[in-house]
Amino acid sequence: MERPKGFALLCFLSFFWFWSSTNALLSPKGVNFEVQALMGIKNSLEDPHGVLDNWDGDAVDPCSWTMVTCSAENLVIGLGTPSQSLSGTLSPSIGNLTNLQIVLLQNNNITGPIPSDLGKLSKLQTLDLSNNFFSGEIPSSLGHLRSLQYLRLNNNSLVGACPESLANMTQLSFLDLSYNNISGPVPRILAKSFNIVGNPLVCATGKEPNCHGITLMPMSMNLNNTEDALPSGRPKTHKMAIVFGLSLGCLCLIVLGFGLFIWWRHKNNQQAFFDVKDRHHEEVYLGNLKRFQFRELQIATHNFSSKHILGKGGFGNVYKGVLSDGTLVAVKRLKDGNAAGGEIQFQTEVEMISLAVHRNLLKLYGFCVTPTERLLVYPYMSNGSVASRLKGKPVLDWSTRKQIALGAARGLLYLHEQCDPKIIHRDVKAANILLDDYCEAVVGDFGLAKLLDHQDSHVTTAVRGTVGHIAPEYLSTGQSSEKTDVFGFGILLLELITGQRALEFGKAANQKGAMLDWVKKIHLEKKLELLVDKDLKSNYDRIELEEMVQVALLCTQYLPGHRPKMSEVVRMLEGDGLAEKWEASQRADTTKCKPHEPSLSDRYSDLTDDSVLLVQAMELSGPR
Repeated sequence: MERPKGFALLCFLSFFWFWSSTNALLSPKGVNFEVQALMGIKNSLEDPHGVLDNWDGDAVDPCSWTMVTCSAENLVIGLGTPSQSLSGTLSPSIGNLTNLQIVLLQNNNITGPIPSDLGKLSKLQTLDLSNNFFSGEIPSSLGHLRSLQYLRLNNNSLVGACPESLANMTQLSFLDLSYNNISGPVPRILAKSFNIVGNPLVCATGKEPNCHGITLMPMSMNLNNTEDALPSGRPKTHKMAIVFGLSLGCLCLIVLGFGLFIWWRHKNNQQAFFDVKDRHHEEVYLGNLKRFQFRELQIATHNFSSKHILGKGGFGNVYKGVLSDGTLVAVKRLKDGNAAGGEIQFQTEVEMISLAVHRNLLKLYGFCVTPTERLLVYPYMSNGSVASRLKGKPVLDWSTRKQIALGAARGLLYLHEQCDPKIIHRDVKAANILLDDYCEAVVGDFGLAKLLDHQDSHVTTAVRGTVGHIAPEYLSTGQSSEKTDVFGFGILLLELITGQRALEFGKAANQKGAMLDWVKKIHLEKKLELLVDKDLKSNYDRIELEEMVQVALLCTQYLPGHRPKMSEVVRMLEGDGLAEKWEASQRADTTKCKPHEPSLSDRYSDLTDDSVLLVQAMELSGPR
């Protein structure tokens, strides 16, 4: 009797092991499959700059990897490695990342065919493989992507006919197949914007009717045979005159109707919105960016009620809002919104910024442009900003502060070195680092300085930033670079350590001058315990404190050339290379003649109003 019991137990344990193993492979979040798929992609690519070095096949969660963006459920929804000189091929394992919404691989040197497995990505909305060396035919499976709205395959070496399946993609807004070796015939593409120039077998001169999909003429009309369909001689001329007269009459009626509509809108005192939508008020744009109507955001924020203000800053006020579908959002109403003109350029810049996708960057939901308003719509961050959390309860513990520092550094690294084109933030501070539900750092307000300066001349600009965070060279010359952001990040580290805002530091009873001057003095005296936020008490790691102070002091060196790049900052915060960098900086301090460095107190002595967050415009020596 014992043997059957033992045998049954063995069978049960074997079944349990098999079930557990299978369950691990088929976890609800699909983490293991995603790691395997991403490692397949990495292994098929050549990575000369090591941007994928932290992709680890033994990991169970890829959401901390560079170039990978995850949802709140830790599912991989974004893969972005543009302009990283990647070569090799694109692995078919990308088709196993079934939650992908955005794939950005443009401006690399990737070769080989486009994997047909991309057709499995039913949630994919944006696919950009432009400016590579992809060869072979365009997979017909791409026509199965019913969520795809933005597709760029231009500037590759693709051959063969354009798949008929692309003609069935009614949801597609943008399709660019230009500058390949595609042959005809070209199906009737329904995308609002379609470009196929630069394909010699289709567009030998670039003037052929099929070279551009945007046309006011019905696509079903046979352009080549229109003339032949008319009889010759006088009847033909007579019919052409009739057609011309009817067309002119219709055009006049349209202009008259449009004029009456504008007059009616003006009479009823309603705002005329700048709009490029051409049918049924469509609101989906590049990267699933939505264009909101001003009235919609008025309702969501209770007419921008002061009770709904989440924060105020140099760029404008931020309001909490609730959309009609119940979605919580943060609506930023830009101060420079009443500037005349620039609507198209503003929209273009917004769409470019929306393609900067990283887990440590604040996602942009959409925007609104009117003749007098510029508004940006972001997801609502439940934990607010780092500045507000440092003042709130419960106290941010030391490990969370380290996590925030590393997350913010990774977001800035993406903007500086991995985004195309690169973006300089110009106002890095605790108030612009937001915290999601899990206190993960999310860099906000990036790109706003660029957006609001689009009308500036090449010799003047507004120095945008917050007193106490502005790098000395930016304050004195107005010339910004990545290193101005590095300086602001160094001050952010000091705010995380001390729990105090740099702007308010001088208000403390026994503290005068700028925070950085005080920290340097305390560091020389080796009394770092005096720096730590009193609310932390003794709940911090003293070695990690020393390391974070050293990183902050390296980031805030007077000369921008002496400051590290954000890629170096990330490595130092991860525990790699700090000792060597610090020792080198100390040797430089003792062996070189240093320029006179005025204290931050001296630099900001003329800015006595702590509420001033936007420094006035100043002359520059040349273009920024």
